[in-house]
Amino acid sequence: MLDIGFIRENTDLLKEAARKKRVNVDFDKLLTLDEERRALLTTSENLKAEQRRVSDTVPREQDPYRKAELIEMMRSLKEEISRFDEQLKPVMTSWREEMLKVPNIPDISVPEGDDDSSNQEIRVWGEKLQFPFIPKDHIELMTSLRMVDFERGTKVAGFRGYVLTGDGARLWWAVMQFAIDEIISKGYTFMRVPSLVRKELLMGTGYLPGGEDDLYRTQDDEYLAGTAEVATMGYWMDEVIDVSNPLKYVSISPCFRREAGSHSKDTKGLIRVHEFDKVEQVVLCEASHEKSVELHEEITGNAERIMQKLGLSHHVVVNCTGDLGLGQVKKYDIEAWVPSQNTYRETHSCSYFHDFQTRRLNIRYIDPQGKRRYAHSLNATAVANPRILVAIVEQYQQADGSIIIPEVLQKYMGKGIISNDR
Repeated sequence: MLDIGFIRENTDLLKEAARKKRVNVDFDKLLTLDEERRALLTTSENLKAEQRRVSDTVPREQDPYRKAELIEMMRSLKEEISRFDEQLKPVMTSWREEMLKVPNIPDISVPEGDDDSSNQEIRVWGEKLQFPFIPKDHIELMTSLRMVDFERGTKVAGFRGYVLTGDGARLWWAVMQFAIDEIISKGYTFMRVPSLVRKELLMGTGYLPGGEDDLYRTQDDEYLAGTAEVATMGYWMDEVIDVSNPLKYVSISPCFRREAGSHSKDTKGLIRVHEFDKVEQVVLCEASHEKSVELHEEITGNAERIMQKLGLSHHVVVNCTGDLGLGQVKKYDIEAWVPSQNTYRETHSCSYFHDFQTRRLNIRYIDPQGKRRYAHSLNATAVANPRILVAIVEQYQQADGSIIIPEVLQKYMGKGIISNDR
């Protein structure tokens, strides 16, 4: 959410931001509602001020007739205030609904485009692997090595269900431990956070409104989040924090996505599943664009370093305006090379938001001048599992169907190869 004063003063700039992000916002409706809201608030506040003045006068009034008049005046003012407050309620509801539609302004360095086909490659690490044999996909590799059971996974969980077994489960856990250890070593605080969260947190982080179809909702009106970012940001909701040094977290949680609208995409395998686990970086800092840019490069660098230490060929793209979320100022995606598909597939997203999320969540700090300001927020994937296993098993596959375990994971696995013999 943006500041309404900023919106009033920069309407043309925000109209352009909405155009770039390919979102529809009725700014005329919003500004009309805002005028009505302010007029009603002003009238109500003036009446309340008059009510307080009269209330202060009553105890000092000695004339009983005049006192009775003042008491009647207070009753009349109370009724009038109630009338204006009732008029204000639907206006405020509509105003908030329109405010939640206003997008953040993308950074000037973000390329314009309609969708991910316009994302621009900015870095490449490793080669697009070519094998002297016909490479197998991760489904065949992991099934033959008894690392995964899709058939029984579907029996247990339904469409897109899976069960990691044996070395598949061990490899999953090894990757999680490695990613957590790697980010902790950079000074980040480790947190295990809930995936069951209140609606307010999804509103605050920008997943609602607009993402309802992709979220699992409980009968108690709570939701299952698709990233540990939601709960980690909610941890500081409605608090004043100390950002003299940025608050840096590496959080883990189960994650859930309905994958609405994706029923024909990646229906088999581990790339697009309903339940998964993520290790997420979340940072809160002072309200400085320069600091946000610096930290954005840092958390992206942390994610890239994990990929490089795993030895996974990948590239980094900067997302175009049409592929940004409502609150994102800029986003990088890291995409790993998947040999069986002869293409890159996304494994990480790294974003910064300025005060879009913290304004919604009311997360503030006190600046050196003593003024309360909304902090800036950033987040980035450290690892998303089991999707990362797709790149690992396919890039490390051998001609005989075995899989070499990346060197940095071998200490967690206690061995260097996965095969039917070991």
